[in-house]
Amino acid sequence: MPRLVVVIGATGVGKTARAIELAREYQCPIISADSRQIYGDLPIGTAAPTLEEQKLVKHHLVGFKTLTETYNAGQFARDAEVLLHNLFQKHDRVVLVGGSMMYVDALCKGLDELPAVPNEVREEVREEYKNKGLEWLQSEVQQLDPSYWQEVDRQNPQRLMHCVEVCRVSGKTYSDFRKKGKLNQGSQRTDFDIEYVLVERPREELYERINLRVDKMLEDGLLEEARRAFTLLNIPLDGEVEFDYATLPNSVNTVGYKELLHYFRGEWTLERAVEMIKQNSRHYAKRQITWWRSQFKKQDL
Repeated sequence: MPRLVVVIGATGVGKTARAIELAREYQCPIISADSRQIYGDLPIGTAAPTLEEQKLVKHHLVGFKTLTETYNAGQFARDAEVLLHNLFQKHDRVVLVGGSMMYVDALCKGLDELPAVPNEVREEVREEYKNKGLEWLQSEVQQLDPSYWQEVDRQNPQRLMHCVEVCRVSGKTYSDFRKKGKLNQGSQRTDFDIEYVLVERPREELYERINLRVDKMLEDGLLEEARRAFTLLNIPLDGEVEFDYATLPNSVNTVGYKELLHYFRGEWTLERAVEMIKQNSRHYAKRQITWWRSQFKKQDL
């Protein structure tokens, strides 16, 4: 039976390098399971595989969406399944790599259909967020769905609001709509085997790698990339023009870009924005570590 080798781990840990090593060993392609590397205009801030790395190994689902397009875990799973059907005709192994936990789960274990959210509920939650702020929204998610709270980007109001919306509409937790099952107990897939490769490093080493990676991104032109993206999306960089951060498009509603928008709009200094990128990246890595470890039995790590 063909095998999908899934390389997982925290941001900045070295997943891309490990995936390339494995793909070259198996002489197979790589499928990206990163929810931000899908955007072709954001290669620096999303740490997308470089052109040199993509010449070494064929990468799929990288840079194929524009900044205004939306994409979710369900769409990813469907696209990846079509890819795998074709790739397994030529390869007995394919490597999947990425830190987007829901993308990996969607493909390997499947997702249930989420309930439709009426406009009135969506507007109600958005209005409450505007009036009560991010701390209120974070508290709502923590109370309504403690499991999802452990993995969600807590600085991302759109994801937090969506969780609250689903909980209110369904009377269930957002996590209830995600297939359960520990990774080490085997996949629910029957059409191919799954092997998980967890890449880890000591916490202090990982944090130092994250800090250095942010510095390298800035050297490589992250400021220019972010400014260009915001301009293409017609997001006002003039601090005098009112802007609701909750309306940020999904493509730039992520660590690295959100912080720089505060800088461009004159709300933060560049020094503070850079430090916040590093801090939020470390926080995200910590949540990823907690999530991945929770999926394996302790003796398997």
